[in-house]
Amino acid sequence: MTYVNTSEIDGGLFLTVMLFLLVIAPLFSLAIMKFFQGKKRTGFILMGAGVSSYVVFTLVTSLMT
Repeated sequence: MTYVNTSEIDGGLFLTVMLFLLVIAPLFSLAIMKFFQGKKRTGFILMGAGVSSYVVFTLVTSLMT
């Protein structure tokens, strides 16, 4: 069994990743749910919000490293 060494991860980066995961994953999940409910406009808005959150996330993490 191998273990991953997480001692070199910065605390700020860890918190940033956790906060954005709490935003990005639910947005995509809600978008898929809205598509199944037939509410396409709301689904596309949530999907766009998820994509824009991902773009912001990549910008923030690239500035931190």
